[in-house]
Amino acid sequence: MSGALIVATGVVKGYRTAAGYVPVLRGLDLEVPAGEMLAITGASGVGKSTLLHVLGTLDPPEAGAITVAGEDVLRLPEARLRAFRNRTMGFVFQFHHLLPEFTALENVAMPLLIGRVSGAQARGDARRLLEELELGHRLHHRPGALSGGEQQRVAVARALACSPRALLADEPTGNLDRETGARLHALLRRLNREKGITVVVVTHNERLASACDRTLRLEAGVLRAAPALAPAAP
Repeated sequence: MSGALIVATGVVKGYRTAAGYVPVLRGLDLEVPAGEMLAITGASGVGKSTLLHVLGTLDPPEAGAITVAGEDVLRLPEARLRAFRNRTMGFVFQFHHLLPEFTALENVAMPLLIGRVSGAQARGDARRLLEELELGHRLHHRPGALSGGEQQRVAVARALACSPRALLADEPTGNLDRETGARLHALLRRLNREKGITVVVVTHNERLASACDRTLRLEAGVLRAAPALAPAAP
């Protein structure tokens, strides 16, 4: 691992509700080295998804600074931020959010087309990614015809389509059975090791978190070192 790819300093984020202001992140600091696989754990509702959205530039903080690959992302105009996000960061969520009317191939090609890659190249790159993730036989199936694990692998392929430097995964195994979830987590680990992609994964699964390089726990709006866990079985 080399220098920090993602740096968050003094990040503050909360929400205004009918009952008043609810603080979520309270001056949070984080550095994620390039090539690291980091797990973020914590109780439900503590703000793990909010943190991932802020790190991924999907939701701006109220205060603080965030740099990604040396770029001060909070200062980028919206158009440049969208382009930067598209080529630098990939996202995988608990619910895959695939477009139901499009095939697996079309879903994976979509970010490339948005990035103005030609249709032929986008389809070729999407095909290669799906084949690499052992979904070559599912190219022309729509999400409704795929299993939960297959849908999540398509979502991973889509997240990788633009060759991002970082992959942010929000409870990617939370909607899967234990065996399928373990296989998906192993896939993320393999991509991290073989391709050098920096991975930040939010998870409730301590067994899976233990397979990451480092685990932090979100508590009271800040990140703390998580208690040592037994290593996950290979």
